Amino acid sequence: MTCDDARRRLHAYLDDELDPAQSMAVEQHLVGCAACAAGRREYDRLRQALAQPALYHRAPDALRQRWDVSVTPPLTSTRPRRALALAAAAGFAGALALSAPAWLWLSRGTETPAALVGEAISGHLRSLQPQHLMDVVSTDQHTVKPWFEGKLDFAPRVKELSAEGFPLAGGRLDAIGGRSVAALVYRRRMHAINLYQWPSDGPDTQHTLAQRHGYAVIDWRQDGMRFLAVSDLNENELKQFALAFDNATPAAAR
Repeated sequence: MTCDDARRRLHAYLDDELDPAQSMAVEQHLVGCAACAAGRREYDRLRQALAQPALYHRAPDALRQRWDVSVTPPLTSTRPRRALALAAAAGFAGALALSAPAWLWLSRGTETPAALVGEAISGHLRSLQPQHLMDVVSTDQHTVKPWFEGKLDFAPRVKELSAEGFPLAGGRLDAIGGRSVAALVYRRRMHAINLYQWPSDGPDTQHTLAQRHGYAVIDWRQDGMRFLAVSDLNENELKQFALAFDNATPAAAR
């Protein structure tokens, strides 16, 4: 990201209006650019100054009375207005009833997956910051799996996938949807793959792919567990990873 790009997005960044990928890009630029970081501090000081309670002044009573009189509507009969309101309400209810099936379908089909995709990508980006990717570093599934004992209310499924070209690198605790989840980290050449997992009710589901800002997310359920795989790998290689994980034998306790 250039300084011009960062300056154009700075206000939206400060107001938390950017998507996770753009917000992280601005944040990374501010860490490495002294000039833009100074600009951000200047905006912070201005926002704090404008939020001071001393700047609030109550309007004089005379002015408030004139305002109240000017905005009070004249008294008229309420019957025509009530009839119009009832007609409008009936029309709205009819339109809502006709469109309800489509609206419900859209809500089920887009809102929740989009929120999960956003959280998964945000978690993946946070993990790529220095010292954030792994709490336990090991290629041995019998070291990674026991590390989670006592830290979660479930035992994550840890599988060794080196033979399939996705060596295990470690794991850490993370949060998705307001609950603690296991995050396993796998490698594919120079790329990191975060695999989030947590218990989930419901039947097994097929792999569902979503892509956003250059990142791919695959979501599926299997045997009472929910999985989200996230990476900047191309979608075909991430699909290979998800299939390899499904087909591999999990680590057994020893």
